[in-house]
Amino acid sequence: MAIRLGMEAVLNFKTGGQGGAGSWDELANVRDVTLSLETGEADVTTRANSGWRATVATLKEASVEFEMVWDSTDTGFSAIKNAYISNGVIGLQVLDGPDGEGLQADFMITAFSRSESLEEAITVSVTAKVTYSDTPPSWIGG
Repeated sequence: MAIRLGMEAVLNFKTGGQGGAGSWDELANVRDVTLSLETGEADVTTRANSGWRATVATLKEASVEFEMVWDSTDTGFSAIKNAYISNGVIGLQVLDGPDGEGLQADFMITAFSRSESLEEAITVSVTAKVTYSDTPPSWIGG
């Protein structure tokens, strides 16, 4: 059994999305990353189900939530902030390790909320959701 710790996971970004110029870079200034994967449902219950409700999966949905320390000199922080401000596409890879497996997709930053606690570093809470793209989301590795 291979147990993975959260601190071993990797969040990579690519400005301009998966098809953008350049390489994938690690978004190291993050903590408490959550990848949420959900699927819609369609009710396909018929009389033939003998009184049991029947459901089939429909569209998949993904979002990534994480927190960053406010550091305007950090390249990754600036890429996330600029993607939010410009409504730009940003590619993200949410992996369980450097050469691990996880979701790769183009995202839009839909939340960028700054927190200014008195005795803590200024942080920003980020939410990213899969967006329209010529390159569909995919599960890589594994």
